[in-house]
Amino acid sequence: MEANAALGQPRGVDIIAALRERIANQELAWGAPLREAELAVQFGVSRARIREAFGALEQRGLIERIPNRGAVVARLEPGQIYDLFDVREMLEGLSARLATQKAPRKTWLPLVETFGPSMEEHLHAGRLDAYLKAVETLQQTMIAAAENPVLQDQLDAIGDKTRLLIRRIIILPGRARQGLKEHRRLLKAMQAGDAAAAERLKRRNIVSSRKYLERYQHFLL
Repeated sequence: MEANAALGQPRGVDIIAALRERIANQELAWGAPLREAELAVQFGVSRARIREAFGALEQRGLIERIPNRGAVVARLEPGQIYDLFDVREMLEGLSARLATQKAPRKTWLPLVETFGPSMEEHLHAGRLDAYLKAVETLQQTMIAAAENPVLQDQLDAIGDKTRLLIRRIIILPGRARQGLKEHRRLLKAMQAGDAAAAERLKRRNIVSSRKYLERYQHFLL
């Protein structure tokens, strides 16, 4: 398969998924321009294919196309961000409850280990990517274990924006360590099969994250 010289990406790569990843990981910041011609060369496709990808990304609210300016990465306004927190609190709480009800308790053992002492070492060393990966793995495991396609679709629809927010909030003073404590309590409840507690603790985790953002909003938004 022929590889792209600029990016080392094979032809046939999922352009939408690749751009979603870049936006969620902040490789493409809010307001960054997306140029059809450059991306067509990078991915080794026609500009028409890039325009199709732009349409899908615009539907997800990740980019906007501005007359005479072209496509840019969409900025999340404070009101939209707090609306997102409200939705996440409900959906992710439900995901935790359903996952606890449906999945065998042993499902959570690998994650208990992941969020164990080694994670404290990662945080102490400033390796936040290890924590972010663990949080994403927990989220994906809960969604799969919940076995609810409608819920999965709803969480997928806001997943990119959620990841972007987590990356911004996780760098705030003390947030990663507080989040680690919250996820450990959540996993303890899930491992015990206490679905009501799992939902309550996951919702508290979202509320806690929101409070951190509110405290530092003027520095982040």
